[in-house]
Amino acid sequence: MKKTILASAIAAATFSGAALAQESNLPTVYGNIQYAISHDNYDGGPSSVDHFDNGSTLGVAHSHEVAPGITGFFKLELEGIDADDKAESSGIDGLDEAYIGVKGDSFGQVWVGSDDSTYESAIDEIANFYEVGSMNIGGGYDTGEGDLVQYKSPSFGGLTLGAAVQVNGDDKDGGKSYPWQLSAVYAVDALELAFAIDSNDGSLDYSTNGVDSDGNSTLNDNNENTYGLRASYTVGDLRVTGQYQTRKDVGDVFGVMGVYAIGKNQFALSYERGEEDGDAGDDKKDVITLQALHNLSDHMYVYVEGYFGGGDDVYEYEDSQGNDAVTDERTLAAVGAVYYF
Repeated sequence: MKKTILASAIAAATFSGAALAQESNLPTVYGNIQYAISHDNYDGGPSSVDHFDNGSTLGVAHSHEVAPGITGFFKLELEGIDADDKAESSGIDGLDEAYIGVKGDSFGQVWVGSDDSTYESAIDEIANFYEVGSMNIGGGYDTGEGDLVQYKSPSFGGLTLGAAVQVNGDDKDGGKSYPWQLSAVYAVDALELAFAIDSNDGSLDYSTNGVDSDGNSTLNDNNENTYGLRASYTVGDLRVTGQYQTRKDVGDVFGVMGVYAIGKNQFALSYERGEEDGDAGDDKKDVITLQALHNLSDHMYVYVEGYFGGGDDVYEYEDSQGNDAVTDERTLAAVGAVYYF
């Protein structure tokens, strides 16, 4: 999951560090270690406690002036460190982000590579907000975060336009395709409104080449568009967000979230509901999430999160005999700590 607090803090540190590094033409190096302990309980099923690496990364970024008013930039962020278990870790073995691009005040920004997609950045705020986030309900869009060519315009009186196309060649699962995304975000004073579309014209999860962790194909035959709407209002230290996403014959997802920051503390509460549609069935899922986060310093914070899930029989687990089973209730509690530089 995208860590909103962490991502913002690293972005700020990277930006300030890049200004210093540019004078000596050295890249900015940044990173983090994230630990968490969770208690996961399925109603009528198993209950487990786990200590895990919650997404530790190491990255490097650089920017330089290509021409007056035009800046070239790159970013490479690696993951898969598994910092919780030395015996199992093979070191850095995964990629989170990698891209190059150019930007300027007059034309906006163009970048190529692996990054959060245009649709995700514009709409899917709630599912990407929390630290652990394993029970939050993301939108029904398939275009992954790899092989992207993305564009973001300058602000036109508060309106910013975005576009992306994923360039998938013949060697990709599902064959050649060019799924696209469009977005429009309008920000005025405390209000922010966003609308986005994902064409879903390619295979599911192209960022993993259309194959899940067990080697099974994750191709999706439904290429109906996903449409998303988001409205956020920030007043003082309070931010309230509502969002709705829909995709024909797949389902609808909607949610509301409030985040309140006071001093070094942050408190968040959200409600999400997902409803399957058409060939996907008609199951419904509800998740209430709570978070309390405290910044110990400029480089370290701790948090507590609670997830309360209900709905139809939508939570799958393996019983004591090794058989697949389902339940209609699941709860998860987590505590964690993050150190970043």
